[in-house]
Amino acid sequence: MGMNTDRPDIKLRDVVPILSSRNTVSTLTGPTAYEDDTLHERLQIPRHNKIFTSLVAGAVAGAVAKTTIAPMDRTKINFQISSVKLYSFRAAVKFLVKSFKQEGLLSLWRGNTATMARIIPYAAIQYAAHEQWKHILSPTNYRSLPHGKRYVAGSLAGVTSVIMTYPLDMARARMAVTSKQAYKGLPEVFKKIYRTEGLKTLYRGISPTVLGVIPYAGTSFFTYETLKKRLSDTTGGKEPTPLQRMCFGATAGLFGQTSSYPLDIVRRRMQTAGVMGCEDKYRTTWGTLKLIAQTEGVKRGLYKGLSMNWIKGPIAVGISFTTFDLVQRHLRSFGVFYSD
Repeated sequence: MGMNTDRPDIKLRDVVPILSSRNTVSTLTGPTAYEDDTLHERLQIPRHNKIFTSLVAGAVAGAVAKTTIAPMDRTKINFQISSVKLYSFRAAVKFLVKSFKQEGLLSLWRGNTATMARIIPYAAIQYAAHEQWKHILSPTNYRSLPHGKRYVAGSLAGVTSVIMTYPLDMARARMAVTSKQAYKGLPEVFKKIYRTEGLKTLYRGISPTVLGVIPYAGTSFFTYETLKKRLSDTTGGKEPTPLQRMCFGATAGLFGQTSSYPLDIVRRRMQTAGVMGCEDKYRTTWGTLKLIAQTEGVKRGLYKGLSMNWIKGPIAVGISFTTFDLVQRHLRSFGVFYSD
């Protein structure tokens, strides 16, 4: 992408004082979207620096969001993988209390190491891929994609990150539903799965995961980007505040989680079948979906634990989107990322 020759040239030495003089609040919130876009047009950020800052911001966003809701995530998975346990809010609280009493406070974050090993590269790739897919789908107007392309860009970003990090998701699910005796750490999960179940098991459940991430990531990114654009249009280009970003992200998370939840149930059943003695029951995506619907029903089977997701999903996605935006904007305020 070349420099705009219709504008007067601007040198790095001229803009560094401007960037340096911004205080933390103005860096994170920004006066207007137009001002930042104009600066980026006149003082080019190289593509590789855009990718790098997106990767870093995405990694931080994923780590912060997932650590915040880790106890709720472990509780949800515990009910998702069982065909016997009936989910209710009271039962979820009982599980948390029981885990705390029997194994201590840190047990509520059991599997979070595996979660971090997965979510850091997953979120980093997803956010960076989202920006690149926007460039590919609309090279000349990637900042304001039409609705269809906005949805497709989010879906493709989700698919890209899932394919590249799926074995880590498998390991995280195994650690979340087993005791410390089963797997002492992340490396042991991979060793045991490879020795006892075979290499293919590391990708068991990837089909429902990819099918589920298409509506989930598409809906989430679409909703968040659309809400930000509407705010910008109605306020003359003003950037949303951190609180507004949180609300937009929470709304995106609510819609995204609901749109793909049954496939999340299928994914968890297939991932944990080997350690739950259900390997023969949950072999294919369609077979697992059909079996759960027939034996447990739609509401109590395919949507088991959804109310927990309505709590943790908006919180996680709101934190993730907000953290990404603020960290990325902060990183890009440093002159080192600009070309002269």
